[in-house]
Amino acid sequence: MGTYRAVEFGEYGEPEVLRVVDRDIVEPGSGQVRVRVRAAGVNPVDWKIRSGLLAAHRPTEFPSVPGGDVAGVVEAVGPDVTGYEVGSEVLGAVGNGGYAEVVVTDVATLALKPAEVAWEQAAALPIAANTTYAVFDLLRPVAGETIVIHGAAGGVGTVAVQIAVDLGLRVIATASEANQDYLRDLGAEPTVYGTGLVDRLRTLAPDGVDLGYDVSGHGGSAILVELLGGPSRVATIADYTASDIGVPFVQGVETEKIASRLTAAATLAAAGKLTIPIAGTFPLAEAPATHHLSQDGHVRGKLIIVP
Repeated sequence: MGTYRAVEFGEYGEPEVLRVVDRDIVEPGSGQVRVRVRAAGVNPVDWKIRSGLLAAHRPTEFPSVPGGDVAGVVEAVGPDVTGYEVGSEVLGAVGNGGYAEVVVTDVATLALKPAEVAWEQAAALPIAANTTYAVFDLLRPVAGETIVIHGAAGGVGTVAVQIAVDLGLRVIATASEANQDYLRDLGAEPTVYGTGLVDRLRTLAPDGVDLGYDVSGHGGSAILVELLGGPSRVATIADYTASDIGVPFVQGVETEKIASRLTAAATLAAAGKLTIPIAGTFPLAEAPATHHLSQDGHVRGKLIIVP
């Protein structure tokens, strides 16, 4: 069958534990396809897993290939697969294995990529869109309501703001001073982090805030609970400890919903209503550099690995 190149790590540690190796190509099983990866997105969860920061919540079986966001071309189809064939262009939230030339995944994790959406854009969407739609499935926003998205200038926040705008929500977004104009261009009303944040948010929304979405952690869930007066319509994708104050941690793991969520995001992207700035593209060998950049926390948009 031959081999393919992938980035793997065999122990928790700094970005330098990532290394390029050769792996054997395998055939897809029932309900699976093998995808030739054209682009893979880098997410903060990737380095949190690699570093061991999430070991208590998401234990890793070594060696492991990181990367949940992929876009590519189907090159082999397993039994009992419908809707996909060799040559189908797809994007997917595949869980892991994305930092590679090929990945085998269940078709339930995929959606067809519209021709209008570039490979890098397609690879930037899946996890951010899937988790955001999962949050909204839980919070059930109604057009006209006001949402605060805490930490909105990164890859997930960028997607969350645009999906919220598309749903007809008034979006108030928190970010650093340098990202205020950027968020305004996305359709949000921005304000800065730091001392007095709750007061600033109340000034922006004197009639109250309906929903809170914590993208970045760093105490954001507690701030949103204070702002809303309780946790009932607050969710986080960044703080595992938020359950201590009644805020659910959302992972978007309902496999049966992933394809429809990705299709919705891809449709918005094809219509020009959802876009993500690409902060940089890197070959497999430079995967450690992408993790250093992501850990530093000053990336606007998405880092993309191109095998």
